[in-house]
Amino acid sequence: MSGRDLFCEPRRIRRGAALTLVFASLLVAGAATGSFSDPARKTGPEAPGSASARHHDEVTRAAAEAMADGKSPMEAAERAVSRSGDRWGAVYSQGEYEEFEEALDGQYTGVGLWARRERDGRIEVTRVSAGSPAAAAGIRKGDRLRTVDGAEVDGRPVTEVVSLLRGDADDASAGTKVSLGLERGTQSWSRTLRRARLSTDSVTVGRLPGGVTLIKVDAFTKGVGDAVRTAVGRAPGRAGIVLDLRGNSGGLVAEAVTTASVFLDGGLVATYDVNGSQRALHAEAGGDTTRPLVALVDGGTMSAAEMLTGALQDRGRAVVVGSRTFGKGSVQMPSRLPDGSVAELTVGHYRTPAGRSVDGRGITPDLEADKESLKRAETVLSGLGDLP
Repeated sequence: MSGRDLFCEPRRIRRGAALTLVFASLLVAGAATGSFSDPARKTGPEAPGSASARHHDEVTRAAAEAMADGKSPMEAAERAVSRSGDRWGAVYSQGEYEEFEEALDGQYTGVGLWARRERDGRIEVTRVSAGSPAAAAGIRKGDRLRTVDGAEVDGRPVTEVVSLLRGDADDASAGTKVSLGLERGTQSWSRTLRRARLSTDSVTVGRLPGGVTLIKVDAFTKGVGDAVRTAVGRAPGRAGIVLDLRGNSGGLVAEAVTTASVFLDGGLVATYDVNGSQRALHAEAGGDTTRPLVALVDGGTMSAAEMLTGALQDRGRAVVVGSRTFGKGSVQMPSRLPDGSVAELTVGHYRTPAGRSVDGRGITPDLEADKESLKRAETVLSGLGDLP
């Protein structure tokens, strides 16, 4: 499991797409037109007699009754969600929900570290954002993170470590200090960093042999679609593109649709239902439909990233290489609870252009590959290998 300090998984969620505010709350707020209102201020599902509407009413009622009794509305709402069997339902505090919206908008407060927990429980730095406080302190990929503000982090879930780095317990702002204990080989040292307001670095672009452009998209935060369009526009000649969606946990559906528009000349991206009402998402006309394209996916490819993958695969636009994706194809509607917290409850599901359901199934690649998936992608683009 890996994480970074720009997203913090809510500690209260027992199940769910923790880092994916994703296809969830933002789809029903206007992704088809690209016009988004504040999803946290929506009043709930639309059809009063639907099962999802009844579920919404039960959760809201539980929160209101708890507040009237002087108990925690959030905890009551969580229990109601748990009883409902809604796999992706979740309850966020007002602050947590605002953090998610902020991160998806392309900004976050942190030190610029990405980390993962190794099998032995150690927390290893996997990436340091350029220009971040962590980079200025000389922290490198491969360093071991031992403590955060004196608290040992070995064996802890990465999400807890991320929360400590961000200072979520204290609602830490930019400029606040955080002390890190680090290790590199036999050397141990401590550094005190000041958290900063940083921009998400969701798109990275590189070059592979033969002029192939590698575009890595970590999440669909604001501006990602335009960044992918720019990268494709700068790609040399008619050389191929590898669109790396491995580990992409989702994001803003509007950005995923914009990314699809880079490679499609209009047409269907996905259909979805909200309380039985069928809707559709379409790509804009004018995308690059001739440049060879491979999409890389794995078990960490989720939600809006799966929606994009399914569209490119069904439309015959990309060869999909890697391993089966996660399988989150449900739509959540956010609603404000009496204490200001937000409940996200499932109201429907989406399907690929060919009508495939992704929820619980995922996307099966055209070519199965594990650690060698990037090499397989290069082989496909080079035209030197035969497809099995």
